[in-house]
Parts: sequence; C-alpha cells; structure tokens
Amino acid sequence: MAPAWRRELRRILLLLAAAAGIGYQFQQLELTLAISCFCYIIWQWLQLYRLHHWLQQKQTTQLPSTLGIWGSIFRQTQRLQRRSQKNQQRLQAIINRIQDSTAALQDAVLMVDSHGNLEWWNRAASDFLGLKPVDVGQPISNLIRNPLFKDYFDSVDYDEPLSIASPVNSQLQLQFNITLFGRKDRLILVHDVTRLKQLEQMRKDFVANVSHELRTPLTVVSGYIETMGMAADQLPPRWARMIEQMSQQSQRMENLITDLLMLSRLETSHQTQQQEVAVMPLLQTIVADARALSGEQQHRIELKVAQPDRIRGYAEELHSAFSNLVFNAVKYTPAGGHIQVDWQHDQQGARLTVTDNGPGIDEHHIPRLTERFYRADPSRNNQTGGTGLGLAIVKHVLLRHQAELHIHSELGQGSEFCCHFPAARCLFSPPADDQADQQRPQSLAHTGDITG
Repeated sequence: MAPAWRRELRRILLLLAAAAGIGYQFQQLELTLAISCFCYIIWQWLQLYRLHHWLQQKQTTQLPSTLGIWGSIFRQTQRLQRRSQKNQQRLQAIINRIQDSTAALQDAVLMVDSHGNLEWWNRAASDFLGLKPVDVGQPISNLIRNPLFKDYFDSVDYDEPLSIASPVNSQLQLQFNITLFGRKDRLILVHDVTRLKQLEQMRKDFVANVSHELRTPLTVVSGYIETMGMAADQLPPRWARMIEQMSQQSQRMENLITDLLMLSRLETSHQTQQQEVAVMPLLQTIVADARALSGEQQHRIELKVAQPDRIRGYAEELHSAFSNLVFNAVKYTPAGGHIQVDWQHDQQGARLTVTDNGPGIDEHHIPRLTERFYRADPSRNNQTGGTGLGLAIVKHVLLRHQAELHIHSELGQGSEFCCHFPAARCLFSPPADDQADQQRPQSLAHTGDITG
C-alpha cells in the first residue's frame, strides 16, 4: 500500500488535471486552476481547524473521520491518544499503589525537592512531625525546627542516620535517613526508635548496676581466696591447685567487671572538662607495664615517639585505650616476639600505631573485632584471660575523641592497630631537630627504645 503522502500527491495532480481540463474546455484555464487551489486550501484549513478544536476539547471526544493525508493523521493521532490513555492509566495505578503502600507504612516517608521544599509525605509523617496539607512547598527546615536536623540536612553527608526527638512529642525518638536522588532531590525515611532507645538505656543501666553489685561480693570472695592461698603450703596439693584456679577465675571476673564499668562510664558520662594529656609519659608508663606483663615471655617491646605531643582529651580514657592495644599485643604475641609502639604526627593529625609479629587475624574477623565479647579465636581467651571488651573500649574512647581505629592484619604476618587523631585534637611540638641544642636528653628519649 502506497504511503499517505504519495496518495495525497496523486489527488493533487488529479485535481489540477481535472481543473485544467475544465478550464481548457471553457477557455478559463487560469481561473479554474485558481479556484481549485483555493478550494483545496480551504479544505486543508478546515481539517486543521477540526484537529485544533479536538485538541482544545482535551481529546475527550472521538476524532471525526476524513479523507486523504488528514484521515491518516486523524487515525494515527487517535491511536496515539488511546495508547497514551492506557499508559496514563497504568502509571496512575502504579502511583496509587505506591501511595497506598507508603501510607500504610509505620515509618514516615517524605519527598523534598532540590531546593529543600517539601513535596509529598505519607500519613506516618503527619503523625511523627505534625505536617499539614498547607505545608506543601514549605522548606523542610522550617517545619522541623531543630538545629541538629538543619545541620544534618544542609551537610549533604548522609552516611550515618540522625536521631532526634519528635518536634510534636519530645518523648518520641526519631531516626532520620536521607537519600539523594534525581537532581539533588531527597527521600527522607523516618523511623520510630523510641523502643530501641529505651532498651539501650535499660541495657546500659543493667550493666552498670550489675557490675557495681557484683564488685562487693567478688571482693569478699577474692579476699578469702587470697587468705586461703597464703596457707596453701599447709594444705594438700589437690587443694592448692583448686585455690589457684579459684584465684585465677576471680581475677578474670574482676577484670571483666572493671571493663564493664569502664564501658558503662564511656556510654553514660558526659565529661566536659578536658585536659592536655602528654603522650610520651603516658606511653612510657604503658610500655613499662607491658614489660611487666610480658615477664618470662621476653617480648621485645620498642617505643618510638617522634615529638612530645599532647592531646586534648581525658587522660584516664586514653590510658585505658592505649594500654588495651599494647597489652593485647603482649597477650597474643608468642614468647620472644617483637612489639612496636610508634607515635607520629603530620598535617592531618597524629597516629599511635601498635604493631606485632604475632599469629595475625583472619580478614573476615576484622570488621567485628570492636564488638563486645567478640573473639576471633575463643579458645585463646582462656589462655590470655581476656574479657572480649578491650577493643570495644578502644572504639568508644576514640569516638569520644573524634578519632578512628584502623586494623590491618594477615594470618602468620602479625597485626597493626592504628589510632588516628584529628589535628584539632592535637597540640603538636616542634620537631626534635629544632630542640636538639636545648633539650638534648629529651630528644634522645623520644627516639630511644624500651626493650623487654
């Protein structure tokens, strides 16, 4: 079948030929051709008017039928209209299902445009945030009046969620998760975490209370065991072994309670008075204690401090974190092993690195090492007396000092634990070379080794 434009061209030629024949017969060729062209133009204009009128009626009626190329245009337009209506109905059904499903969610869902204006939200968002229909198009930061939310929303750093109280109910704790999409539009999901916060607080209170309550009876038991141990030479050998095991287990329980209390203080206390903690004497004390812990195992413990820096923070917490890392290296490194403790700084901040040549840690354990009571090798815990809380304490202490813990380890190659402190937390001292004439003894101590 010939295309519509070819058929239309044939019609025009036939029209002109007929007009020419009639005009030739009546000796009015020009007039006949002009009248024919005028009638053809009028007909074309009429078809164009009919199409324009149909479009103005919002395509609610059936397109009239006609001949020629306009008939083809009308049919194609009608076909496209029906296809568009079907697509619109299908899309509208999908939108309705999405709106119905999000409206049924217990979590709040909000859509915000690239300018920060509220576009849409579900029913839960109205309950959590007190939103009303008149709030459409309003800046989200004007509707959720909380400085923490405004800073979080404007930062465009949404890797971690934000937890704040509901603006309409201070007893309701909400967690905001924001996802960027499109041209910096934002999808905001809001979860009710009140129950989780309550459970977390109950857990913290339970750990703190139980730890305090256990300390007194454990002290009494440990005292009696120590008294019995003094007379162990007068008891049968079997009793002596039993008393020794009781003493070891009571000491292990004491260590566990001490670590639990430390974690409880880190989670619940809000200290504001910070100190300038001198790094070098702190590390010297810890390394000296590590030498005593090593004892007959004769580890070679080396301390290198490039400059006598200071850290703004809490001395007791830093001592606990650093000692946990060094003591862990002593506990898990075989006898005669090498342990390196380094302190360095650069423009990005300062780093404490504890390196050992122990058995190493399998890669899949590393992400979970800072979890409470998690042990890469549970069988070794009985030998070392560890509580499984050391690295959890380290993580909490570093978080309170805006620092990060990086762990690198390979089986059979040893482990490296690096604490990175931001420059804002550090008070840097000038390089040792600049102080060589004035502080020669201290300079030597900074780079000297402490070997056990």
